Amino acid sequence: MFIQADINVITIFQNMSPVAKAVVGVLAVFSVGSWGIILSKYLLLRKVGRESERFWKIFNKGQSLSEISTACETLQFTPLVPVFNAGAELLQSRSAVASVSERARGAAVATVKAAPSISRLQREMQRAASAQLTAIESRLTFLATTASVTPFIGLFGTVWGVLVSFNGLATATTATLRAVAPGIADALVTTAFGLLAAIPAVIFYNQFVYRIRNIGGQLDDLQAEMLGIAEGTDQ
Repeated sequence: MFIQADINVITIFQNMSPVAKAVVGVLAVFSVGSWGIILSKYLLLRKVGRESERFWKIFNKGQSLSEISTACETLQFTPLVPVFNAGAELLQSRSAVASVSERARGAAVATVKAAPSISRLQREMQRAASAQLTAIESRLTFLATTASVTPFIGLFGTVWGVLVSFNGLATATTATLRAVAPGIADALVTTAFGLLAAIPAVIFYNQFVYRIRNIGGQLDDLQAEMLGIAEGTDQ
């Protein structure tokens, strides 16, 4: 029974008009491309989620910035680590400058001016967070394009199939199913391919956007934690 269904699908495709075949080919390209992005993003975000949980455990248990940074060297996928390192470098240099100023009180004013400010720390971490989110969001625009464009491409095939059907009726001596069947088949097949390409793209695009927003919230929490550490060192 399944073999017969496969033969019918192949037969329908072979009997389609060249325009309908072109429409199906374009939809197939969009579908294959979107599924490649879906699989890669799903695996990436799963690794990011696991490593983010490990990072927060390390961060909460760490006794110093250098200890946390060393423990996070094995985490390769979570964007929390690069953002943390960007802030930790400034905080460590800030601490080093502060210790030097205590030993050389005569140059204290000039040293404090050279120390990184909290506003600079905030800017650097925001810049690092934006870069990490941009990298994670890469190629998601293709999913959004697939979700919005492929139904209209399928609709074009539908309209073309209806035109073929009316043309078959106009040229036929009698109105029979054989005269309109090719056009109807083209319309239904292109519509189905358009929906098959669009529906997964919509579902996974919304899911990925939701997860990326959660990652952005974690990056905001990390920035707040690092700013709290920086404010504590000033007191």
